[in-house]
Amino acid sequence: MSKIPTKAAILQWITDNPTQAAKRDIAKAFGIKGAARIDLKRILKELEAEGHLQKRKKTFRDPDNLPPVSVLEIVGPDADGDLVAKALEWDGTGPEPQILMVLKNTDKALGAGERILARVSKIKGEGNFYEGRLIRHIGENPERILGVFRIGHEGGRILPIDKGSSKVWQVPAGATAGAKEGELVEAELSGPKSRMGLPRARIVTRLGDPTAPKAVSLIAIHQHGIPDHFPDEVIAEADAKKPAGLKGRTDLRDVPLVTIDPADARDHDDACYAEADTDPSNKGGHVLWVAIADVAHYVLPGSELDEEARKRGNSSYFPDRVVPMLPDRLSGDLCSLHEGVERACLAVRIVIDSEGTKLSHEFLRGLMKSPASLNYTEVQQAMDGNPNDKTAPLVSSVLRPLYAAYAALKTARSVRQPLELDLPERKIILDEDGKVTSVAFSERFDAHRLIEEFMVLANVCAAETLIAKKQPLLFRVHEEPSMEKLNALRETAQTAGLTLAKGQVLQTRHLNQLLKQAANTDEAELINISTLRSMTQAYYSPENFGHFGLALRNYGHFTSPIRRYADLIVHRALVTAHGWGKDGLTQADADTLQQTGEHISQTERRSMVAERDTTDRYLAAFLSEYVGEKLGGRISGVVKFGVFVKLDATGADGLIPVRTLGREYFDFDADSSTLTGSDTGVKIGLGQRVTVKLASATPQTGGVELEMLTIDGHALPKSGGGHRGRGNPVRRKEKSAKRKSDKVKRKVKRQR
Repeated sequence: MSKIPTKAAILQWITDNPTQAAKRDIAKAFGIKGAARIDLKRILKELEAEGHLQKRKKTFRDPDNLPPVSVLEIVGPDADGDLVAKALEWDGTGPEPQILMVLKNTDKALGAGERILARVSKIKGEGNFYEGRLIRHIGENPERILGVFRIGHEGGRILPIDKGSSKVWQVPAGATAGAKEGELVEAELSGPKSRMGLPRARIVTRLGDPTAPKAVSLIAIHQHGIPDHFPDEVIAEADAKKPAGLKGRTDLRDVPLVTIDPADARDHDDACYAEADTDPSNKGGHVLWVAIADVAHYVLPGSELDEEARKRGNSSYFPDRVVPMLPDRLSGDLCSLHEGVERACLAVRIVIDSEGTKLSHEFLRGLMKSPASLNYTEVQQAMDGNPNDKTAPLVSSVLRPLYAAYAALKTARSVRQPLELDLPERKIILDEDGKVTSVAFSERFDAHRLIEEFMVLANVCAAETLIAKKQPLLFRVHEEPSMEKLNALRETAQTAGLTLAKGQVLQTRHLNQLLKQAANTDEAELINISTLRSMTQAYYSPENFGHFGLALRNYGHFTSPIRRYADLIVHRALVTAHGWGKDGLTQADADTLQQTGEHISQTERRSMVAERDTTDRYLAAFLSEYVGEKLGGRISGVVKFGVFVKLDATGADGLIPVRTLGREYFDFDADSSTLTGSDTGVKIGLGQRVTVKLASATPQTGGVELEMLTIDGHALPKSGGGHRGRGNPVRRKEKSAKRKSDKVKRKVKRQR
């Protein structure tokens, strides 16, 4: 069929084929090829602009609540002058909610008829009234730039900080937002691009000094090339998505699946529930449910959303922001398991015995409705006897059964013995301006461990099911340490007076024995860090080499498809394996799993480096106010050019340059990771306690330089003559003179 279809025909196709509504699916359905695709794209944009692709059909949504992120249409000011909007996806039988818009000074003016994406929250005690806050205009997604503002005659220019970009943007006088010379700014394209002259921009955010805290994560994002801007077509595709209904799904709305996340979680993609098994043959056993947002339903293979998600590979998390893998319409709304809202999910029902051994499992494609979104702290407090209004009704029916199942899983874990590292997680606390107010170590509750065990078990189930059904997938692979790294760890252990056995096939229980020896000693942190450093880096692969750290043969990531592309691949594989629809793993996906695995392993490392760089810069900014002060720490690394110290209070790593250690020459031994003074014989190695003075902290680079004051409670012994920082010139001259003398003797001997 070469003729371009009518708008009505396109709309009917989308209605009849909700899982095949991508542009390429429509083109294929109507036989549109070549240049005719341009006309199809134009028609689709017209349908979007007219609002047809945003129309919401009947769904099974809670009739008394709006989703927290909703598409709204501005009605206009009411009699009191308040700006009012209506929800375009309201399907309730009661009175339509009234939404009062609360705009910030920086928000654009909104006029009647405009469609926006907004975050809504119910106003308590005010009937069916909501408060709405603008996220963005529908269909508006201007290109953005991060750069340094330079004042000009009529406005100014923005010089990009991205090393890969040389494009300068011009800012008209009325669009500078008051930016000052040299400030870091974020700007968006204003007006159409022109082939002639510089692109015109409007400054939307002033970030002040490029070295200021608020700029830290943005700089890291741009330096490491993490995509932080969704193309227009991706946003349009996300905005056009409709909530999934019950058709073709198992009804799980009566299963009280709760989400348990950090208090500041930006998304909720996993939920769980447990109950005692009533089967008399499984006395003391449990039935576990793990439900994960059905991202595969919305992100179809080959779609614009899919291409962008694969490109990003994963979400990146920073102390002050997140760069998501998927647009907010999905990650913050349709694919987030919000309290009291019906959401599509993939769920696994798992039966375990009283010892935590898995007896069976079954995957379902369902529709759920979580009764509560909880955080770790309030769950733990409830189990400790201090429930709040939200958790009190759930203690006996939901929380205690969860903890009972977790107790059984702990028993199975103790038999399996995954690697038990004890490395507290550092948490950076920022104020509204992005300045670090404190650095703390996050508390670890049983609530955290419970969720981890449930998720690990669900990931195992996914891998086992796909292996049994001979369905290609991406495994999460973690290979055992190399012999070189093991020998280095063994040296470190011996230096600390501990042992790591030789002559046997290494298992995680051997490393756990070492960690147990070090527990509650001064060497505990050193051994934990050294063990971590001995590990290989995990990666994604279609070949299964097992997961050494978790002591598991079969492991595939299934539980976070909002933020990891690997999990989306596993979801699609499950859809295909069970014949649940046409949105499963395609042959093209299967044929390129090796390349996909390599790519997303690289994007994961890219995010890790950017996140680490950001943390280092924040810590350096925090420590810059304490230059000159004495601090305690422990030596965490020894290299030829100096000694790294992990500071007790913040966990920050600082460098003591070798030139500052004394007037003598220090010999570096890579095998034992030590520096030894050539005159005094003082040996500096891993794990030693030190007192240092903070010499400098540079927020721009994240560098922290220290000066040694004491080591193991004693000052460094003073060496002989020579010049500070130049090693031992006397010994070097002696060696040089001897070499010269020997050379002369050989020459004389030959001449004779």
